[in-house]
Amino acid sequence: MRSSYSLVAVAGVVSTASAHGGWGNWGKEQEQHGWNVKQNPYKHVAVFSVDGMHSSDVEKYLAVRPNSNISQLLQHGYEYTDAYTAAPSDSFPGSMAQFTGATPKTTGVWYDDIWVRDYYDAGSNCTGPPGAEVQYAENIDYNSTLLWSGGIDPANLPETLVNGKCQKVYPHNRLRVNTIWEVVHSKGLQTAYADKHPAYDIVRGPSGTGLSVGYFPEIQSVDNTVAATIAYDQLHVNAWLDWLDVNTPEHSEGALSAIPTLFGGNFQAVSVAQKTVGYQATAGNPFTPALLQAFDFVDASLGAVVAKLKAKNLYNSTLIVVASKHGQAAIDPKLYAKIDPTLITNLTGVAVEWQTSDDIALLFLNNSADTAKAAANLKANAAQAHIRSVIYGANLTASGFGDPTKDPAVPDIIVQPENGIIYTKSKAKIAEHGGISDDDRKVACFVSSPGLKAQKIAARVNTTQVGPTILQALGFDAAELQGAKSEGTKALPGFY
Repeated sequence: MRSSYSLVAVAGVVSTASAHGGWGNWGKEQEQHGWNVKQNPYKHVAVFSVDGMHSSDVEKYLAVRPNSNISQLLQHGYEYTDAYTAAPSDSFPGSMAQFTGATPKTTGVWYDDIWVRDYYDAGSNCTGPPGAEVQYAENIDYNSTLLWSGGIDPANLPETLVNGKCQKVYPHNRLRVNTIWEVVHSKGLQTAYADKHPAYDIVRGPSGTGLSVGYFPEIQSVDNTVAATIAYDQLHVNAWLDWLDVNTPEHSEGALSAIPTLFGGNFQAVSVAQKTVGYQATAGNPFTPALLQAFDFVDASLGAVVAKLKAKNLYNSTLIVVASKHGQAAIDPKLYAKIDPTLITNLTGVAVEWQTSDDIALLFLNNSADTAKAAANLKANAAQAHIRSVIYGANLTASGFGDPTKDPAVPDIIVQPENGIIYTKSKAKIAEHGGISDDDRKVACFVSSPGLKAQKIAARVNTTQVGPTILQALGFDAAELQGAKSEGTKALPGFY
């Protein structure tokens, strides 16, 4: 039955160890074509996520725009054609994969809206039974209807007991291991990052000190259209260009005193276009006009960053990294269908404490002893809910997701739907991310610098390898990244 789960397939998807066969093949024979970061460290790294961009989108875009800025970047860069983001592929674990070198079992960050068994509701003063929804998005702002929302309102934060005292849990407190931003900032160097919510405070890392500047206009205040999102993304682009002039944009958190050694942020327009308009199921140009417009904007923006780096005489000493937090499913619009997420809840036949649903369902049960019963019921009704696989118990742990009996952040059951199925009541979206399919996880990943020789690298890599790559590129020890050290994550192929 399709509801059975292949342990081998899961391990290949989520285990960092299994995915490292790719870089392990990079030996002395290939080093003549690689970049020796020990002898030639970079002075700056710029890291960007094109949210939603698949590895296949890179080739499709190059076919449509052969003279694009992306094409020029790849003329002296490495394109990783088999790169996978975190599982689950939500924005939060996708970002943390790159910035910590680790997966959710190590970072503790599973989703931006999830259940944690030992947290308490906001404003509860840690009273009542433990267990709370932990949502880090626009909900924790002072006023999410405003572009400049006022930042994080502590009154909206979940709580937890630390040494017997009730404390607010800021996003950066949620993270269990440090980030590349913390490591670089700890060297007395400048760091700057832009993203879609003030909740991206999380990149600061557990110390809360990883950013010299955070720039977080609230995406929720913007109309959910491609045109409006491009205008929003332009704010991020303007900030990146300002930072290279040592200017701190208005409404920033913090201030710069030098050009940042590490800077970057995300683009939202492609993701919005995928969700609202999607791809064309036709031969030739696979992009709808709105989606192509979003990609063209990203391409022009990368070109603007390159032009500014050249103008500041920084281009030759800067490594540009483009790695998407997540993909989007389904690429093929014919596969799209939606199912009310309450069907999954009901089919378990047991009491469910919490369910996170997108093109995945993460289930936290009232009683973990009911896990086997719930999983059996879901498998028996797989056809009704278009379930591809049910992951639980020893299989969940062996597959690299962690152990829900020991870790309060790990769900009891993961339900993977068939590709294109979204568990949602929304009528607005035709695609989603967060799941563990290839459409969700196989993402754009490439690096560029004038000193690199153009290569397509087909070896399987994970975006967890981005963090160690960035630290090594700057001349730092990747072992300073706690999550990468814990999971044995190495740098991407092409750097030694």
